[in-house]
Amino acid sequence: MNDYDKITAFLGQWGRFQQIVFFLLCASIVPNGFAAFSVVFLTDIPSHHCLVPEVNLTQDWRNTDPYLIRTQRCSRYRLDVVRNLSAQGLFPDRDVNLTDLEQESCVNGWSYSRDIYQSTIVSEFDLVCSDQWKQPFTSTVYFLGILIGSFISGQLSDRFGRKPIFFATMAVQTIFSFVPIFSPSWTVFSILLFTSGLGQISNYVAAFVLGTEILTGNVRVMFSSLGVSLGFAVGYMTLPLLAYFLRDWKSLLLAISLPGLLYLPLLWFIPESPLWLLSQGRVKETETIVRKAAKMNKVEAPQVIFDDYSVHAHPRQHHNVFNLLRTKNIRNMTVILFTLNTGYFVLSLNTSRLHANPYLSCFISAAVEVPAYISSWLALRYLPRRLSAICVLLLGGVSLYFIQLVPESKLYLSVGLEMLGKFGISTGMALMYVYTAELYPTVLRSTVTGTCTTVSNLGSCIAPSLIHLSENFKYLPYITVGTLAVMSAFAAFFLPETFGRPLPQTIQQMQR
Repeated sequence: MNDYDKITAFLGQWGRFQQIVFFLLCASIVPNGFAAFSVVFLTDIPSHHCLVPEVNLTQDWRNTDPYLIRTQRCSRYRLDVVRNLSAQGLFPDRDVNLTDLEQESCVNGWSYSRDIYQSTIVSEFDLVCSDQWKQPFTSTVYFLGILIGSFISGQLSDRFGRKPIFFATMAVQTIFSFVPIFSPSWTVFSILLFTSGLGQISNYVAAFVLGTEILTGNVRVMFSSLGVSLGFAVGYMTLPLLAYFLRDWKSLLLAISLPGLLYLPLLWFIPESPLWLLSQGRVKETETIVRKAAKMNKVEAPQVIFDDYSVHAHPRQHHNVFNLLRTKNIRNMTVILFTLNTGYFVLSLNTSRLHANPYLSCFISAAVEVPAYISSWLALRYLPRRLSAICVLLLGGVSLYFIQLVPESKLYLSVGLEMLGKFGISTGMALMYVYTAELYPTVLRSTVTGTCTTVSNLGSCIAPSLIHLSENFKYLPYITVGTLAVMSAFAAFFLPETFGRPLPQTIQQMQR
């Protein structure tokens, strides 16, 4: 135990105070699960073809209309030519060689199938044909917002406190998940989606660090591995259910944003991190929080709680991301989180290709995360960190390599191996976030977590493009992700062991 854990041991680990903090912070993660993969449904491409206006054609030409005019997604036979040929009484195939007919672009727009979706942003803003590059780029813009938000918020959280940044990023996520409904164009939509991304994982990181520093012992491990992860998984599993019943992209965005309003009361129930306050030399405020916790837990607090704690405090010493460049651990951790995040998002965003029903595919992909997070919690509680990480990452990587060996007729075996790969990578990610929090001191913990999340989110930015590698070679995305997972396992071998050791509070304690 570190000094803080020893001094506050009289509170116990699982009183009313800890239970409220635990469940409210876990609940705050649920909207992250909604929003993180909403782009799977918002940007999906419905079946489409060139829109054909009502024209006067003979029955023979009208009967071949689908074949003649609508076989191509991005072009059609020139309507004025077809109309003239029809007026002259000429018959398709018999009098007219169809391969010689001149074609034109979809000048009247497109007609989109409504079999799966009522509308997506693709059908709303016609992100097809010459504008099809905008479809994967929309996801990239969103993940760029997440990347920048996690970087900035991590440093702001270390400077101004966990609680204000937690609520600020939650507000950004809620408001800017709703506002894109009114977008008049794709450009405006993308800008608003980028802004929503600024609060997306930033809120997750802030809640993660806040809970890690308030809770102690086994409850801390349960929160940081199982609690926040299951909160995310619940939101992720709920997303396909919402999307199934709300097939219009605007309705889906509205449903995703509304739950954020329910978390406003959390402002009064969640305290600032006592560890952060102590690192800033604000001992009296820390005592107030601990005494309130003691009252809630119905235990008696000592008359003086932090008698000589000021010796360890650094009230005006600020640290930044450049302090991290001096340690090899941060470089290894960053490489691991980057490769894992890339693989995780490739497998998660690929769900619409797993099965003809994208809602079922997304739910299966989300449900796999529940056993993954339970496994990570058990591993964190009973097994060394480094060994656990290496084993699950090798499991994930090898499973993905085997997919290319499965015959195409064995579709369910391929899906099973892909989900086993995702299980390994999801477990690995949960382990690594806890590992990161355990390696770094209070004065840098949020900055480190935010920085690692930032670099790892570079992986989520390139994931939409990696998925399209399958157009060149079907199994290339799986081989790429499998290789990244094996690389992560190798990098994990060089990390120090933190199992059973206290959270460091200063850079000096971390180096020792």
